[in-house]
Amino acid sequence: MYSQYRVYFPYISPFDPCPPQRVKSYVVPPQLFIQFQPPNLPQFSPREALQYGTLWPDLFSPYEGRSGRREEGRRKK
Repeated sequence: MYSQYRVYFPYISPFDPCPPQRVKSYVVPPQLFIQFQPPNLPQFSPREALQYGTLWPDLFSPYEGRSGRREEGRRKK
């Protein structure tokens, strides 16, 4: 499986007044790696599907906020 996280190194101008961000990152959606829906993909249970927002584990992408902490599914109250 491919990694969903990508990094790039933006151009840093010598005249930029702000401190540079040397590395930036972004997330590629997992559906870009699946060209067609293969038969018999594993599925979450209905409860897990509601929690993760998708029926298929292969299409799940965890959200990582700016704090760097991963949030997998919805938090329990």
